[in-house]
Amino acid sequence: MKRLNITIDEDLYKKVKALSFFRNESISEIIRKSLKAWLDKKMGKKEELILSAKDEKEILEIISSDEFVNSEEVKKTLGI
Repeated sequence: MKRLNITIDEDLYKKVKALSFFRNESISEIIRKSLKAWLDKKMGKKEELILSAKDEKEILEIISSDEFVNSEEVKKTLGI
């Protein structure tokens, strides 16, 4: 496990501290679970491929093979 220092606003700290007390969990555990859930929702296939890449060459191949599509082209295609 890695140690990480973060800065949060006072209201957020009070909320997580109360949640920690009532759930009998550490603040760190609540943050770990929350971050994992958020990442599980946000991680795309490309990010997962890059994380699993074995070397710089493979990462560069993943990045170079990406096909970006202009949002205006998507709107036209969908008739929006």
